[in-house]
Amino acid sequence: MTTEFRPTAEQIPAQTLPYPASQEDMIPQPDSDLSNYSPAGKLHGKVALITGGDSGIGRAVAIAYAMEGANVAIVYNENDKDANIAKALVEETGQHCLTIKADVRDSEECKQAVTQTVERFGQLNILVNNAGYQKVQFEIEEISDEQFRRTMETNMFGYFYMLKAALPHLKAGDTVINTSSILGLIGKEFLVDYSASKGAINAFTKATAQNLAKRKIRVNAVAPGPVWTPGIPGTMTAEQVDNFDKDNAMERAAQPEELAPTYVYFASEDSSFVTGAILEVTGGQVSST
Repeated sequence: MTTEFRPTAEQIPAQTLPYPASQEDMIPQPDSDLSNYSPAGKLHGKVALITGGDSGIGRAVAIAYAMEGANVAIVYNENDKDANIAKALVEETGQHCLTIKADVRDSEECKQAVTQTVERFGQLNILVNNAGYQKVQFEIEEISDEQFRRTMETNMFGYFYMLKAALPHLKAGDTVINTSSILGLIGKEFLVDYSASKGAINAFTKATAQNLAKRKIRVNAVAPGPVWTPGIPGTMTAEQVDNFDKDNAMERAAQPEELAPTYVYFASEDSSFVTGAILEVTGGQVSST
């Protein structure tokens, strides 16, 4: 799908899907097959572990990494169908893919995911913390303690658990990439807990980048704007999904494929002097209005 044919906001109809939503049930389906991507062998011989790698941004990143020569482990929580499709797409590139069903809110499961990856591939070079959770609530009083805890444990605790589990295997030149959000910088009135968790990820990225610089391990974050992923119809109202999303200069949501090259940049030697950065990929969305 070339840029000029990416769906406009008007081409995304009102829809809701049961959580966790499957990418295959979305209308239109997200563009995450990397059909427009030209690899250059930038990750040859590397091994990447990607949380939330079964669909959306995570799937696109997994395919891009494989196209660049990396073997990939995908951690996912529930959707076996999406995980199997992602695995097949990765393996179509000629690289190997390991799927691991795990809950990043559990530190032991994070440790097991890293162990399985290293046992399968013999090393770990790139950690992509990407798994996330959000749920729309229009009033703060509607955010239950359970929802707040789930959001923070998925979006922030999971990143910490995975980093701690991965560190014994990472060496000089290896990288950690966190998925943040523009909402971590500007907030959103109906995603208060999600926005707060993404703001925490930004600070976590900068602090860990400073802490790990002495080990020559780089830590950066990608802060997407609106992206057409299963989390949108799976967590938002039909009215919010209808014509999603006009809040940026390009007046449309990004497709997952458009985010993947940023993750390749942070994982490769192209960004060898970049750490502690939060790179916004937002289509020009610079305010909450």
